[in-house]
Amino acid sequence: MKALVIDKLCNVLEEEQPLTLVDLPIPEVGRNEILVEVSACGVCHTELDEIEGRTPPPVLPVIPGHQIVGRVVRKGEGVTKFDIGDRVGIGWIYSACGECEFCKKGLENLCTNFKATGRDANGGYAEYFKIGEDYAVKIPDYFSDYEAAPLLCAGAIGYRSLKLANINNGDRLGLTGFGASAHLVLKLVNFLYPDTEVFVFARNPAEREFALSLGAVWAGDTADFSPEKLHAIIDTTPVWKPIVEGMKNLLPSGRMVINAIRKEDVDKDYLLNIRYEEHLWLEKEIKSVANVTLKDIDEFINIAADAQIKPEYQLFDLEEANKALKELKNKKIKGAKVLKIK
Repeated sequence: MKALVIDKLCNVLEEEQPLTLVDLPIPEVGRNEILVEVSACGVCHTELDEIEGRTPPPVLPVIPGHQIVGRVVRKGEGVTKFDIGDRVGIGWIYSACGECEFCKKGLENLCTNFKATGRDANGGYAEYFKIGEDYAVKIPDYFSDYEAAPLLCAGAIGYRSLKLANINNGDRLGLTGFGASAHLVLKLVNFLYPDTEVFVFARNPAEREFALSLGAVWAGDTADFSPEKLHAIIDTTPVWKPIVEGMKNLLPSGRMVINAIRKEDVDKDYLLNIRYEEHLWLEKEIKSVANVTLKDIDEFINIAADAQIKPEYQLFDLEEANKALKELKNKKIKGAKVLKIK
């Protein structure tokens, strides 16, 4: 099978081909595992973090990709959840121990044995992929393969971020950055919290226009003051400036939710600008989002079908994955990027 692998850590913009195209054997399934013929895989900023060494280091070489859609073509012994031909989706969670205190609470995203798809196990930048049946979900008929792929991470992690924001209908919500995840959060808010106004902070004028076209009531630059103070802000950027600037726009007891596995170091000195009285005083808080649970993925994709939420996306052939990653690094973003595998 054709696959793209991370075989070295590098700066995506400094390397002509950050990922290497290879030919590998089709994976053999074990007990309780399914083999998926991959049709689509979303491209995520986390792939940049993996290639550039900001996540816990992958064991190289590894096939990246964790927004996977395809059909079951083989079942291992003991598989009962799926039949041959079923269309399935897989997100960032590849497996967890199932036995620790976090797993027993439904917080397998915090399991110390959490394994990430495309980092700790081969992912979906390939024609075939295998996984334990418990960590795949059925894809509603409402979505095409390409529409479903970004929902499995950008959508699911956005959904988890929204839950952690802990807002009520009518509260004011901010979004910093407006790419694959944030545009889905805005659509989700319009459905779940119809009286909530969304304010968007983005440095790119095209992103601000995009946000307004989807129903944001205001869009400004990263460092702008919002016209009204906000109950919560969800940050979807890879840098620190939006966190620091965003905190000044929160109401007392407001919450900043950081939707990122890692932050880049390019503006880490910006953290020195945090002043307690301006940014944290009056019981403001900062909450991080760690990974996703299987429940997040399953709940979100079914809510998205009910709400008829479809992502904006750009399609690339598998062999164009390096191009897609470079565009993502250069912040050429409108919606999500998706690889066409088969």
